[in-house]
Amino acid sequence: MQYSRFCFLTLSLGLCLLSGSALAQGNPGSGGPEPGQPTAVPIDGGASLLLAGGAAYALARLRKRR
Repeated sequence: MQYSRFCFLTLSLGLCLLSGSALAQGNPGSGGPEPGQPTAVPIDGGASLLLAGGAAYALARLRKRR
């Protein structure tokens, strides 16, 4: 009983001490695109990989069906 209470207290204290470093963002406005500016998103590589994977899966299913 004492061991489980000690572990609980140790873990609770550790989580409380480490929770300050888990902030998502320090300053508002530090990063991200500005409103009104277009952003370049490279979707060509990922989309072509998904398309090739879908085609391969479809061919495999068609061959299995025959």
